[in-house]
Amino acid sequence: MPDTSSRILVPVGESSTFRNTVAYAVREARRIAAETGEESTVHFVYPVRWQLVDESERSAADAVAETLERARVWAADDLDYDDDGDLDAEDVSVSIETAVVGEDRYLFSPNDFAEVLLEYARDRGLDRIVLDPEYQPGGSAPMLQPLEFELARSGLVVEEAPVDRVVERGRLPSRANVSKALAMFGVSFGFYLLLAGVFDTFNLATGAISAGVVTAVFARISFVNTPSVTGTVARIARFLLYVPYLLWEIVKANFSVAYIILHPDLPIDPEMQRYRAAIWGDLSVTTLANSITLTPGTLTVDMDRDSLIIHSLTGSARDGLAGGALERAVRFVFYGRSAARIPTPAERGTIASWTDDDQTDGDE
Repeated sequence: MPDTSSRILVPVGESSTFRNTVAYAVREARRIAAETGEESTVHFVYPVRWQLVDESERSAADAVAETLERARVWAADDLDYDDDGDLDAEDVSVSIETAVVGEDRYLFSPNDFAEVLLEYARDRGLDRIVLDPEYQPGGSAPMLQPLEFELARSGLVVEEAPVDRVVERGRLPSRANVSKALAMFGVSFGFYLLLAGVFDTFNLATGAISAGVVTAVFARISFVNTPSVTGTVARIARFLLYVPYLLWEIVKANFSVAYIILHPDLPIDPEMQRYRAAIWGDLSVTTLANSITLTPGTLTVDMDRDSLIIHSLTGSARDGLAGGALERAVRFVFYGRSAARIPTPAERGTIASWTDDDQTDGDE
């Protein structure tokens, strides 16, 4: 029951109710410790959506560390503060822990986030999860309710902190929201006109209306980060350089597959592999997965937790994946030139065979 669960896990992230959630979790731990005379513990855990593989992610790592440090400082302040005058901090035993989880995973769905949180809880014997009512691990995408559902299926006690939410009435649009809306409108409107192929008054009007509807519905959930004009222009420019490179790789792979088809012995050696790429973010992972699929001889079959499941037709195709050329090219597109200078997947040891046993474990 919630009233007797003294080992508490609190997933953390920036929100308007973050501070109050910390206070509630610590207050509960103090109360139970005072009632039972046993030590309570509160673990503040930050699931991350990136992998720290080079200097380009240091700023994100620093932001996460700062968030966890704030949770620790707030918790320490709450332990020293006596709400009702009846509990003395010296008479109760409450320990505070902080941790980062998910660094070695690609976290996308609520199930992915729930999985890393539950693994952490089970490894440390935690039996209660307190959720910030404004917690959104997926950035701006609404994910709290499905995450809460996935966590509750584990049998652990899961609750939202009963804290007051900030009610926003009549607030002027923020610069971040305006940027997301303009970016979504521009992309939607441009795509509509591209499909129409005719720039007459009717198509301009209907395109604007359609783009407006799409923007109103999807602008806030389609961008995890606020779009930057400079960053977007640079990324588009790098993508234009990537396209001829990808086409060249497709041409080379076509010749390789044609040789196999025409060879009398049909020298194929098919295999399924789990490929953990040093790439994160929905758009960048999708770009890599589609690039692999577009290259004959390799096919992205599925996303399995933190990895791409790839079918390769020949050993040379697998060697190409192990060399990491496509991965580095996609990193160049999304993260810049310095981000492309990383060890290959073979050097990192992030490629492994994917067997029927792996499929069974995933189904379970």
